[in-house]
Amino acid sequence: MRDLPPETPIEAPTSGADAPETRRALKEARIPTTRVGRLWHYGSLATGMGLGALNESFRRATGLSQNAQGSVMLSEKNVDRLVEKLSTMRGAALKMGQMLSIQGIQAAGDASSPSAMPPQLEQVLLRVHDSANYMPKRQMEKAMTDQLGADWREHFDQFDPIPIAAASIGQVHAATLKKTGQEVVIKIQYPGVASSIDSDLSNLKALVTFSQLLPRGLYLDNTIRVTKEELAWECDYLREAGNAERFGKLLADDDRYKVPAVIKELCTDRVLVCERLHGQVLSKAIHESQEMRNKLGERLLRLCLREVFGFRFMQTDPNWSNFFYDRRTGQIELLDFGACRAFPREFLDLYGRILVSAARGDRDGVWEYSRQLGFVTGYETDVMKQAHINSVMVLGEPFSSDAPDHFDFSGQTITKRVRDTIPVMLQHRLTPPPDESYGLHKKLSGAFLLCTKLGSKFDTKTMWKQEVETKFDF
Repeated sequence: MRDLPPETPIEAPTSGADAPETRRALKEARIPTTRVGRLWHYGSLATGMGLGALNESFRRATGLSQNAQGSVMLSEKNVDRLVEKLSTMRGAALKMGQMLSIQGIQAAGDASSPSAMPPQLEQVLLRVHDSANYMPKRQMEKAMTDQLGADWREHFDQFDPIPIAAASIGQVHAATLKKTGQEVVIKIQYPGVASSIDSDLSNLKALVTFSQLLPRGLYLDNTIRVTKEELAWECDYLREAGNAERFGKLLADDDRYKVPAVIKELCTDRVLVCERLHGQVLSKAIHESQEMRNKLGERLLRLCLREVFGFRFMQTDPNWSNFFYDRRTGQIELLDFGACRAFPREFLDLYGRILVSAARGDRDGVWEYSRQLGFVTGYETDVMKQAHINSVMVLGEPFSSDAPDHFDFSGQTITKRVRDTIPVMLQHRLTPPPDESYGLHKKLSGAFLLCTKLGSKFDTKTMWKQEVETKFDF
């Protein structure tokens, strides 16, 4: 087997959709693999942030600091410490940050509210999410040997030792199968991520509790419990291979979507090999024609609704990088199946009734079905009740009977209005949201945001009737 020359991974260009692709800046950094090693990193982070906070307090007291606002824990140097350390740790750190952001704890609304996330912490989450550390070659080769044996290279005619992508729990390499000549991608999990889930989350909980970085009303234990469950799923690559095969069957007769074939005989619980797709990354579609952007947005939102109410099985991560598209046909290529989960029929029956009530303008229905599902107890203050109902009602606007025939996502204010209700709900809610809603809301809000970024315009009412409303008999 021979190594491929370092090739160009896919990234949004700086100009049109035909601009040359340029390699995303990747940083080589050894991933801590043992619990003791990871504990040391978290401990040194806590110590460093504590000393940084003392230093920032002194600077503010003496007038030397240029930033006299906000928590001393989130000084500029401490933000840099957080980004550097969490980028190195990957895994649970990134996943919990993602879960926190789903709940809308961004710096929306009144930043001085005790229920608002400090804007510096939001920037930490964004910077860590965009960072791209990958394993040194020796560590990557050991991971492959541990999973596929010392002769793992014999399966491949070509293999690119530099990853084409690096994410929260693993990195992706391009290769060619020796047996068939087929182009494939190999996802290799970072060593130690799976075995350190519990300890990492415990360390993160201690860190955020000690530093008092998060607002009240988060129900942090629930967030950690759901994070632990989802991260364990995503670390099981055999489960992901099964998810991909399941999606392949569900979408086999719909040529608007393509699912890569899994090379099952080369998959283990820490290595995943599948067909390589050659579409454009979705972020490049912002340079396409309005017609193409309409088509892509419609297909993304349709798939989201179908996953929930048709398949009752959803890939819950709406990240740009999880989708490619074919410039000739507008076909959506699906790439990542680690964050998939099934939903109980009883949950979706009530959840669907909440959304259908919103689309029909039925505020009482939204509240009653929300109470039955456990989003609220029924004993909330009127302020909380109205905030909850308002946040749901705006989600129904694109699907209501008086919505435009072609809803224009480029001018929608839905996501902002939902975010504006979050501080009130954090302050007044009496119960955490159902566990199923974390991933579900991440995908639904993500689908809306993708359509917004694409500036899509399409018939949302017909889609709603086809994919959702016909499935509920009131």
